[in-house]
Amino acid sequence: MRKNLVLVIALVFVIAFSGIVLAQEEEISLTVAGGAVGQEKELTEKAAEMYMEDNPNVTVEVLETPDLANDRLGLYLQFLEAESPEVDVYQVDVIWPGDLGEHFIDFYDYGAEEVVDKHFQAIVENNTTTDGRLVSMPWFTDAGLLYYRTDLLEKYDREVPETWDELEETARYIMEEERAAGNEDFYGYVWQGDAYEGLTCDALEWIYSNGGGKIVSTDQEITINNEKAIEIIDQAAGWVGDISPTGVTGMGEEDARAMFEAGNALFMRNWPYAYALASQEDKPTAGNFDVSPLPAGDSGSSAATLGGWNLSVSKYSEHPEAAAKLAMFLAGEEVQKMRAVEGSFNPTIRSLYEDEDVLEAVPFFGSLYDVFTSAVARPSTQTAPQYNQVSELFFQAVHSVLTGESDAQSAIEYLELDLMDTTGFETGEPTQP
Repeated sequence: MRKNLVLVIALVFVIAFSGIVLAQEEEISLTVAGGAVGQEKELTEKAAEMYMEDNPNVTVEVLETPDLANDRLGLYLQFLEAESPEVDVYQVDVIWPGDLGEHFIDFYDYGAEEVVDKHFQAIVENNTTTDGRLVSMPWFTDAGLLYYRTDLLEKYDREVPETWDELEETARYIMEEERAAGNEDFYGYVWQGDAYEGLTCDALEWIYSNGGGKIVSTDQEITINNEKAIEIIDQAAGWVGDISPTGVTGMGEEDARAMFEAGNALFMRNWPYAYALASQEDKPTAGNFDVSPLPAGDSGSSAATLGGWNLSVSKYSEHPEAAAKLAMFLAGEEVQKMRAVEGSFNPTIRSLYEDEDVLEAVPFFGSLYDVFTSAVARPSTQTAPQYNQVSELFFQAVHSVLTGESDAQSAIEYLELDLMDTTGFETGEPTQP
């Protein structure tokens, strides 16, 4: 009897142990909602393959999302407000943690304190809620850059412009010369002029570089209604149909990139991701372009809007621990280095800016390092959780000037009133460092 009891206990132990092993090897499926701008989807899929090789019980699917940030946010809100478990990991804009953080896990509950110090601390702080929750892991950072055709500047003996006035004059001169030589589709400058978040980024660069402040100050004062802001918005409106195509008011990042890479633009404002793509051997731009800081206005200083994307895990995921592990792998050194070398995506890990392979592939990561570490932040923190309404009011006002529906003075005066109604903030004078 005693012998049988021992056998029964042993059998129970074996079954229990087998259950533990099976649980450890449970097949898990995770979905990452990633971007598809440039090589984003391709490189995210490659990183997913890297992860699955080391974690054979995990299947990672990459969900393609819209290119425009506003459209992507709308899609995310459909999932998050429904508390849907369909997406486990979200690629989120640097401006979203404050607005969306309630839907995401705290990475500190899953070991992030062991790796977070490797990243730029300003981004870590951006991704941390007021109660200390780290709701997004830094993935790649961004700042606006000026792309320019080195061969054409050399051909016409022109320098890289340091001011908006110089850009305008050089763009117009070379555009006219290239058209006279037979390229009737050639323009001087392409940028992001559609009514979406990209225009907020471009216009903030114009305004801040001209001494017009940051729309809303860090002290929560509305500062947009000032002479310097109005002046530069009017100047930019003058580019439309002149050095820039009329259709620039419908352009996003990929539209501008396509035109530049086809050899039909002298200058382009875009993010670093376009560098690797414009360098591909089969394109007219290969070996014939470089990048620099954007031009300055009356402030005398260039301004680049801070961009970048992070990784968050949904609170509604059925596998939050596995999703957190995946997100931290994607945000780790191995993947960030791969994405930097192959796609010119700026790392958020400081040490990679001294990595020989990274600097060989993307030399400007070293020469323009200060551009990325001193970029101008959009007023997402001081206006949260209303930033998206603030940004939409801003880009719609600017867009109305670009399309000729309004003059800058009137558009900005109405914008100021709308921002006061939306935020409850008072007005103030713009400040510059």
